[in-house]
Amino acid sequence: MMTAPLAFPRPTRRLRRTAAIVIGALAVAALIPVAAPPGAATAAPAAASAASESAASEGNRAQYHFTVPDHWKNDPQRPLYVNGAFNYYYLYNGDYDQKVGTAWRLATTTDNVMFADQGVVADKGTNANYDLWSGSAVLDSANTAGYGADAIIMLVTQMDHPTPAQIANASGPQAQFLWYSTDGGLNFQPAGDTPVIANGGRTDFRDPKVIWDADRGRWVALIAEGQKIGFYTSPNLTDWTRASEYVNTGLGTLECPDLFQITADDGTSRWVMGISANGYATDEPNTYAYWTGTFDGSTFVPDVTAPQWLDHGFDWYGAVTWADPANAANDSRFAMAWMNNWSYPHVTPNWPADGFNGTDSIVREISLKRYGTGYSLVSQPVAALEEDHATSVRNLGTFAVNGQLPLDYEGSAYQLEADISWADLDNVGLQLRASADDSRHADVGVFDDFAYLNRGGTGNPDASGQKLESQVPFDPAAKNVHLRILVDRTTVEVFVNDGRYVMSSEVFADAADTGINLFTSGGAATFSDVTITEFASVAQRPARVLADFEGTTWGAGWTATGSFAGQGPSGYTAPGTVGSQVLNSYVGGGDAATGTITSAPFTIDRSSLRFLIGGGAHPLGVEPATSVNLLVNGQPVRTATGTNDGALRPVTWDLTDLAGQSAQLQVLDDATGAWGHLVVDQAVLSD
Repeated sequence: MMTAPLAFPRPTRRLRRTAAIVIGALAVAALIPVAAPPGAATAAPAAASAASESAASEGNRAQYHFTVPDHWKNDPQRPLYVNGAFNYYYLYNGDYDQKVGTAWRLATTTDNVMFADQGVVADKGTNANYDLWSGSAVLDSANTAGYGADAIIMLVTQMDHPTPAQIANASGPQAQFLWYSTDGGLNFQPAGDTPVIANGGRTDFRDPKVIWDADRGRWVALIAEGQKIGFYTSPNLTDWTRASEYVNTGLGTLECPDLFQITADDGTSRWVMGISANGYATDEPNTYAYWTGTFDGSTFVPDVTAPQWLDHGFDWYGAVTWADPANAANDSRFAMAWMNNWSYPHVTPNWPADGFNGTDSIVREISLKRYGTGYSLVSQPVAALEEDHATSVRNLGTFAVNGQLPLDYEGSAYQLEADISWADLDNVGLQLRASADDSRHADVGVFDDFAYLNRGGTGNPDASGQKLESQVPFDPAAKNVHLRILVDRTTVEVFVNDGRYVMSSEVFADAADTGINLFTSGGAATFSDVTITEFASVAQRPARVLADFEGTTWGAGWTATGSFAGQGPSGYTAPGTVGSQVLNSYVGGGDAATGTITSAPFTIDRSSLRFLIGGGAHPLGVEPATSVNLLVNGQPVRTATGTNDGALRPVTWDLTDLAGQSAQLQVLDDATGAWGHLVVDQAVLSD
């Protein structure tokens, strides 16, 4: 996905409807101290601006949502299940102030709640095409692409040989390029600078989503092409044929397509196509639109032409879905999105105070449910959030409310669940992140024929004052609702009833605003089983690169003896390398060269150390050795050697028993005969 905002005005139809709501709500405002009935806020109050600044000074890092370790992130990339964990890739910009120049960064997870940062795995500076935008990675278990069985292949959008001016403006012709990894997706290399799917004169041509079509034994890619989605097929991920297109002219520039098959609750198997789209022009969301339908391997045919939406808030964009490998019935899958909006992507308070800007939604479990004659996706937070990460669960009880009632709880990161029932009233809900004087809060509730999330009464990122209240349909004949609300330091996500309707938005409340008020207007309601759940922190520790050997010396603080003194990294083109240079002890006298190359001391503050190694198989202890050694107090506590092969293979050492100790990484080469050298690259400390 590109970094250019989508410019559609907010529809006037919704504004007129909201104005009518305000008039009706004001009639009871004097009786009940609800400071912001739905629709009342057309711009954030002055206090909210100061509140946002205060919140930033207190820190905006989420408690239990994924956040980028530093700098800036946007699009999630579909996670890939590899070796018992999900590889979650996302677009990462380490040059935040430039607002261009994205790489792919990796975090790994086993439960879709706790993530471990692994650093940048596909760098924008690796080839002539610069930025890496959205795409998708697949496990090529059958070696269709020729990079080895179980190689990980990604198709990614880049500019095709852009000029410096095009790089500066992210305006070069977009095309699809192939990158590959032979180490489980920890490092990717480009397969040349030539696209595997060329532009063909298109203005917009991006975000390839690749799936395996098992029925026909071939790959399928969906590519966003302006106001259409192109379908392509390939036997080998390299040679692609255009098969069909799906045209939609009502949702602006389409991005980040998705396609999957899922079994509905009635046993029917349906295909779902999704896209990130701008629905403002049609009074719809700017999130993830989807259609149920059929797919014959080349063409998708929707059940109905009108889209449905997986989220109705303001900040659930660039969404991806992925399969649960433990779900053989294929009746659910996971989903997540970037919690931001192209109307204000760089102006949230995180960056100036905390040095990062990028929060993702909670991972959801989505399933397909039949309603009448059609099907809709329903969502709930992933089960592991409560099952494995809850630190406290507090049932506050049942409350009869007629007006406003503060809860005996304060917090900025929690889950709140409640069943609300009533006989006759106008408005019912909760004020969240409420200030002590009730002048600031975000509101969630039900008003007439819609449920809503209104962030206009507190800090929010929308300077235009237009994206303040989101709404979803609600049956006015219903006299009860179940709300499940996820509140984190800068976000609110509302799941209504069974989760057919969800609203997710950024909310930048003042750090001191931690209250919760229950309220009604025009009648009484019962709030039953009001339950607060708190969660452990899931903050990541950023991966640390000990050495990438891309400079003219071995690295800052590294020392060398013997043949390696005064030498440095060199170019290397064997499979598995990262970047353009490696540590290669085949220098000076070639295999006859001997000595050591040793890092500066470092503290073991991560749980693992990984690196790539190739060259001679001469283990430590059987002299002469060619080995990579981890030294603690000058003694080797971990060691690895090559396999008499020039290709680099990954090695990972578990360091949990060495936590807190000072260590050095040493490359030892005593061997002088055949394969008397080592090649080492990309040493990274991570969790």
